[in-house]
Amino acid sequence: MISKELVHAILDQYSLPWTGRHGLSHWGRVIENGRRLVELNNAKLKVVQLFAVFHDAKRVNERMDFDHGRRGAEYASSLRGRLFDLSEEDFDLLYTACAHHTDGLTKSDVTVMCCWDADRLDLGRIGIDAQPQYLCTDSAKNPDMIEWASKRSHETFVPDLIRSEWGIDYKKGEYLPF
Repeated sequence: MISKELVHAILDQYSLPWTGRHGLSHWGRVIENGRRLVELNNAKLKVVQLFAVFHDAKRVNERMDFDHGRRGAEYASSLRGRLFDLSEEDFDLLYTACAHHTDGLTKSDVTVMCCWDADRLDLGRIGIDAQPQYLCTDSAKNPDMIEWASKRSHETFVPDLIRSEWGIDYKKGEYLPF
């Protein structure tokens, strides 16, 4: 689970609206997509969950922002050891996943591939259906997985973990008392 303190620190510096296409509900859906993929692929849950909150954390706009993944990876590096801990090996996976998540790659370590798939399964929020040829793992390519994730994405479903785990009232755009 990602701590409230970490998510709040990321949001405090986030320059876009929390309710935007790349904001909180997207991060929550990526975590939920990732949790399913981790179980099916024996990937590293903590890395996948951290990817969900860092991969778009340093976007400067909702459109084309080619360096946002690398900036998100660098931002994760700046918070490592203060708001979260990862081994060197696991941090390298997180950095790679964030820095290259928009490069269209489909081959890497299984944990990195789960990160990329978790994000790509949520493309419905911008009107793009997930396509199997752009996904990395067989479990993400499963039609049932694509249908489940796409439906939530198209509906801009707001996962309960935003409130229950992160202590955020999504509708009001404010933190709940600790």
